[in-house]
Amino acid sequence: MAGKFQGKTVIITGGSNGIGEGIAAAFAKEHANVCIADIDEAKGKKLIGRLKEFGAQAAFYKTDVRKEEDIVNLLDRIMNDFGQIDVLINNAGVSRFKPLFELTTEEWEDVIFTNLRSVFIGSREAAKKMNKGGGIINMASTRAIMSEPNSEAYASSKGGIVALTHALAASLQEKGITVNSISPGWIQTSNYDELREKDHHQHWSNRVGKSEDIARACLYLADPENDFINGQNLIIDGGMTRKMIYEE
Repeated sequence: MAGKFQGKTVIITGGSNGIGEGIAAAFAKEHANVCIADIDEAKGKKLIGRLKEFGAQAAFYKTDVRKEEDIVNLLDRIMNDFGQIDVLINNAGVSRFKPLFELTTEEWEDVIFTNLRSVFIGSREAAKKMNKGGGIINMASTRAIMSEPNSEAYASSKGGIVALTHALAASLQEKGITVNSISPGWIQTSNYDELREKDHHQHWSNRVGKSEDIARACLYLADPENDFINGQNLIIDGGMTRKMIYEE
């Protein structure tokens, strides 16, 4: 059976692992043309084989999103291979949690370049090639709005993504391209069965999140019928950011 995204070309940066892998599988099941952009070539190519089992067209593109030329080349190659770009999911990211006074400027910049700068470049260049009705989804984090110690680099990058998202939505309205972000909370991408009961009960949903929770949101936001959702940040965290916590 044909999926809603059959014939649509979807790019997922950081798609070889974790949340990106789950997003790729969701779009493959909808028979999209799934393009994985990642530096992890071994896992990426292995994933492509799995995606094709769903009947999807899938391709891997080795890409370092810290490098502008890599992003530009990625989009040119995808246009050459598939002839169109319908959805860009800026998912690639790294985290570095290190004591503030030990975190170097270079380390901070590496996180910003990977997580935030890549979203700007990728969105700008993809939007040049998208037709009306295209969509961009940026992966932020609940750490954009709440913090714990020693998270300055990651929090800066994710907060920037949320702000960049609504700025892009404003700029791209004339092209009919929607731009939204998703802020996941605790999403366990491996060894889910090893989680403790108290881990699950931290959440109002009484469970820790899974990649599939984020993937379903991407399918929803990428659907052109949902174009009235624009410039928004969707928090998916089992209720954690709304939970009032007092220490006794």
